[in-house]
Amino acid sequence: MTQHFQRELDHLKRELLELSVLVDDCVVKSINSLRNRDEALAREVIDNDDAVDNAEVALEEQCLKILALHQPVAGDLRFIIAALKINNELERVADLAVNIAERTLVIGRQKIIDAPFDFTHMANKSRSMLNRSIDSLITQDTKLAHEVCQADDEVDELNRDVYRRVYQLIKEQPENVEILINYVSVSRHLERMADYATNIAEDVIYLVEGKIIRHQPDDS
Repeated sequence: MTQHFQRELDHLKRELLELSVLVDDCVVKSINSLRNRDEALAREVIDNDDAVDNAEVALEEQCLKILALHQPVAGDLRFIIAALKINNELERVADLAVNIAERTLVIGRQKIIDAPFDFTHMANKSRSMLNRSIDSLITQDTKLAHEVCQADDEVDELNRDVYRRVYQLIKEQPENVEILINYVSVSRHLERMADYATNIAEDVIYLVEGKIIRHQPDDS
């Protein structure tokens, strides 16, 4: 491996970590905006989406440049492929944060009612999965990556519980149907965040072990 190639790989790793920090910041702010009905913070998340998009495009271009110029093989090739996929997953997580911020703007214009679920708890679960998936990438820890995959079932069940609760509440409080539906959307966005964190963890397992575990039960 040439020094130039190694420098480009190191630069790619830094860009990927910087994007993950940027995306995590969007997630935290979107959740806080909803918790506090903070429209200014919600608009900040929405306005910052362009920065995430630009970073995602720049990282993809860097990956393609390395592939074209250096034609990497084995572990280096797997890393670049994983980086391309993780880059895309992170951008989608940021889009979900924007979606939650947009729900904040809608909910903030409606009367205050108790949320039909503990969205802070669910958000913490999804965010923890995202952070651990990135940690597994940094440390190339497949045990941690498998733990992330297993945690997805819990978030899925939380999302199903929200649907059950809201279904009952709509029958009891039909006047609140609009705001309740918006909370369902928030739950769905958080569940999708957990899905993307799981995808990142699966990419880490592919990177380290060369195994594709998508669509397979995680028996670790």
